[in-house]
Amino acid sequence: MGLGKNYDGQSCALASALEVIGERWTLLVVRDALYGVRRFGDFQAHLDIPKAVLSQRLATLVEAGVLERRRYQETPPRDEYVLTPVGHELWLPVLALAQWGERHLATKGPHRLFHHVACGGRLEPTSYCPTCGGIVKLEEVEMRPGPGLAADTRQDQVSLALRTPHRMLDPIP
Repeated sequence: MGLGKNYDGQSCALASALEVIGERWTLLVVRDALYGVRRFGDFQAHLDIPKAVLSQRLATLVEAGVLERRRYQETPPRDEYVLTPVGHELWLPVLALAQWGERHLATKGPHRLFHHVACGGRLEPTSYCPTCGGIVKLEEVEMRPGPGLAADTRQDQVSLALRTPHRMLDPIP
């Protein structure tokens, strides 16, 4: 018997969340949106994701209220995808999963380090800053390259921009 395509019959908030963010690629799209990626071409180039798959993932995230589609150019018509407050709430799970992966799977150290802009403290998986003793809002987080990023040879615009310190949610140029 084949696997089902959804979690119908599950009375569980986690199952409901996985309906929105559980497909392959979706959390990486959200991660890139947190980094400041907004344009379809930048998502596609940075993730090496098929265009049809990216279109579907973006549509699902817009429908679920995680992303908002905004027109930034009329001729020709072009849209960008911006995280909503609902999308901002995915910061902690994304941070926790990334740091878990770095602790258990990264052989050359973390690719990205997350710091509190105000004091420079390195964040824990809960977005807690041990330097100043508080939970740090997403808008106050700076991402810096870690030692594991040294082996990255990607040349797309997003990869190049993320090789220098970058404030979370600030648009990638």
